[in-house]
Amino acid sequence: MAPGDRVARAGHVQFGDLLLGPTTPYGWESLTGWEDSPGIDSGTVPRSDGHGAYPGRLLAQVRTITLDGVAIRSEPGRMGAAVRELSTATALRDDELPLVIQLDDSPPLLSWARCIRRAVPVGAGGYAIGLVTGAAIQWEATDPRRYSVIEQQVATSLPAPEPGLEWGMPPGPERLTYPLRFGAPGSTGTVIAVNDGDAPSHPVITFRGPVSLPSVTNVRTGEVIEYDIDLAADDELLVDTREGTVTLNRSASRLYTATARSVPEQSLDLDPGPTSLLFRAAPGSTDPRAAASIRWRSAFW
Repeated sequence: MAPGDRVARAGHVQFGDLLLGPTTPYGWESLTGWEDSPGIDSGTVPRSDGHGAYPGRLLAQVRTITLDGVAIRSEPGRMGAAVRELSTATALRDDELPLVIQLDDSPPLLSWARCIRRAVPVGAGGYAIGLVTGAAIQWEATDPRRYSVIEQQVATSLPAPEPGLEWGMPPGPERLTYPLRFGAPGSTGTVIAVNDGDAPSHPVITFRGPVSLPSVTNVRTGEVIEYDIDLAADDELLVDTREGTVTLNRSASRLYTATARSVPEQSLDLDPGPTSLLFRAAPGSTDPRAAASIRWRSAFW
């Protein structure tokens, strides 16, 4: 199922397949850690020869999200089933699930998280009448950024010229007429990825053959990722810049094919706003079937 596929109105919180909020058995009162800035690891160091400090890099820590004041409602005598459904959906697990939250009429935001704490008070009579109040759920997101639910994608082929004017016509009454038609424009090999958020986003880049020495360049920063590999027509090289992985046909690592001028994969991110990216290959690698696609989500602190 797609992340947030059940979120339909303000107040909805979806974790995996579990939906909380209006029209569900699970209401809630407050949410902390979602709109707060995450903790920071600061690389700032004091000046040894003067006042103040040398500014260092700021790296965000994990994001902890807590849903408080959770009220569970059920038919009298059916509370156990409602609590069990909540317990199953928030069980301890090693992998992260999509957590999608919509607070108002603005689009919902997405995070990947694990439930690290669940509290369900058991009071006299609550189970019998079908009402438990004061429950709480806490999640931890190892990536503190929040993302747009909708994933964007752009694609391009290698640069190709337009056909140009046809000069091989026999002599005759023909003459140039304006505006001149140079034929259909060729591919520029350039795409623009727009990050509408306020945090950098790491894209997933896919190269498809036939192509040799495929690369993508960030025009603004000059950073390049490039791989010394020959891709056949059916091959696909997947570069996950968040995880720092390079996989051929979703099975074999090809991280070792990165060239000397290639930056670490995690360095190639999309800053807020538009980013121009160039798809290039080895000289002579001009097959029009070769392509590069970039997938990303806008990221928010």
